[in-house]
Amino acid sequence: MELRRKLSPMQVKQNRKGEVEYLTFPLLEKTGLVRHLFSTRLGGVSEDIWTSMNLSYSRGDKKESVDENYRRIADVLGCKVSDIVCSDQTHTTNVRVVDRKDCGKGILTAKDYTDVDGLITNVPGIVLATFYADCVPLFFIDTKNKAIGLSHSGWRGTVGRMGQRTIEAMTKEYGTKAEDVVAAIGPSICQTCYEVSEDVADAFYKEFARPGQGDAILYAKGNEKYQLDLWNANQIVLEEAGVKPEHIQVTDLCTCCNPDYLFSHRASHGKRGNLGAFLGLL
Repeated sequence: MELRRKLSPMQVKQNRKGEVEYLTFPLLEKTGLVRHLFSTRLGGVSEDIWTSMNLSYSRGDKKESVDENYRRIADVLGCKVSDIVCSDQTHTTNVRVVDRKDCGKGILTAKDYTDVDGLITNVPGIVLATFYADCVPLFFIDTKNKAIGLSHSGWRGTVGRMGQRTIEAMTKEYGTKAEDVVAAIGPSICQTCYEVSEDVADAFYKEFARPGQGDAILYAKGNEKYQLDLWNANQIVLEEAGVKPEHIQVTDLCTCCNPDYLFSHRASHGKRGNLGAFLGLL
């Protein structure tokens, strides 16, 4: 499938195993420390508006279809479904420390936590999972202390500096230093597709107040409407948190520009499934 890409050179690599097509980041692969992927719509068994790799149990799809989709994702990752731990996303900046007792939560067993948009761990074998249909996935690897983080960052998370909050949580738990972090900003809605209202724009102008930042992430269309660049905003957050620019890889794929390949809430008017980001220490 030919995709509409936003940046050059290509920042995200397309991969295929059997029927499953998925995306990876070369910069994360280069560390040799993790398994990871960002799912696409291709290679699952769901039908209708959830076609085909839907990873949400809460959007009306058949449970047995979602179960099989997770089994296929686990096969690609080389792990078991029981190794995966899911977030409970509500557009917060809350980050949860994950260990073996959390494995399988959100898939095989119920989650006993709520309002968690970020997950961190230093336990090999655990695979963190967060979910998307236009919001921004953030991947983190502490290459020195061998710890990882995976966070969901919509506009609320971005203006709340979810990337910084995740690094702070990793610092508290594992002694992470930002200069040792390798990070990736995953597929989400691009600035061209993402129109926001004036109140959202005002929140970003207030938070991103250094000279030139507001103009770098917001384009005023008129009529109190703006185009918001979540990719650039999250890159600013990570760099200001101390991550080296050369340690950050930014996506070149927009969910809304590629609705047959990636689920997009905006493109589908809410009739869709969920994509998944997965990250685990080897």
